[in-house]
Amino acid sequence: MKTIRTSIIGFGAVGQGVAKVILSKNEYLNNMGIDLRVVAIADSKTAVIDENGLDLSAVLARKLEQGSVGSENIGGTEIIKTVEHDLVVEITPTNINDGGVGLGNMIAAFEKGMDVVTSNKGPLALKYCELEEMAKNSGSQFKFEATVGGAMPIINLASETLAGNKILSMEGILNGTCNYILCRMMEENAPYDQMVAEAQELGIAETDPIYDVEGIDTACKLVILANAIFGMNATYKDVSVTGITKITPEALLLAQNNGYDIKLIGEVNGSKINVSPKLVPKDNPLAVGGTLNVASLQTDISGPITITGRGAGSIETASAILSDIISIYKD
Repeated sequence: MKTIRTSIIGFGAVGQGVAKVILSKNEYLNNMGIDLRVVAIADSKTAVIDENGLDLSAVLARKLEQGSVGSENIGGTEIIKTVEHDLVVEITPTNINDGGVGLGNMIAAFEKGMDVVTSNKGPLALKYCELEEMAKNSGSQFKFEATVGGAMPIINLASETLAGNKILSMEGILNGTCNYILCRMMEENAPYDQMVAEAQELGIAETDPIYDVEGIDTACKLVILANAIFGMNATYKDVSVTGITKITPEALLLAQNNGYDIKLIGEVNGSKINVSPKLVPKDNPLAVGGTLNVASLQTDISGPITITGRGAGSIETASAILSDIISIYKD
């Protein structure tokens, strides 16, 4: 049995989802020869550390009851630098301006030769190549399936399952919030603002949904895919971005009457990266409803490969994180 001493840096919805998944899959991990021992957890204000392994159930209960994981006044970067462990699960909030604390956490981990698994898009959208180079030079494993498509395994599909294929292009819906808003606008013949409010009430959209509706979230995901799958040295600044804020019920109705849906589509083809609303035929595999995500990869050998799945949600994202952890340590 291999003991993997782990920190969880960031304990919002996804961080708590990771803790829950580790608890529920503990026996499964043990059967694979992995003893995943969480020795430190940090949220935005506090931290809790136990080098013998934390009681995850107790930490989750405290977070629910008191709003914090512990009483120690220590940040994620300091934990990475001072607590002896092997793996950093970095799931602090995305910051597209400068990478936020997540970028510093990843750099600190690589400087110590630690492995990193993350769902944090910001650092990769800005500094992908630099982070990959740091990981390589330090002998660290760097996995980030959870940054794109939640439980939908786009990166692993392209790099592992479709190994030997050249990926020629990719297009898809990578933001469930936008997809939900557009679907509901069409179903109810309702204006954009009304359906945004509904999505916020249901917890599908953030209080400030600008990252989603302006296409920023999709653009960040495309940069990661462009670099990881197509080998492009791209950053967020290389993406042409148009969101959904100017879509009207009349435009959706006109499209529907002609056999189309309007969807926010992200595209990468090796030379361009683009996010914009597009007409999608109703019988096209990309015409999924609700909060679903979908991606279609064009390959030179296998032809078109399309996958659909839940692109958001704490447990769904945690499942991708767990998959990355297993891929590092199963052997």
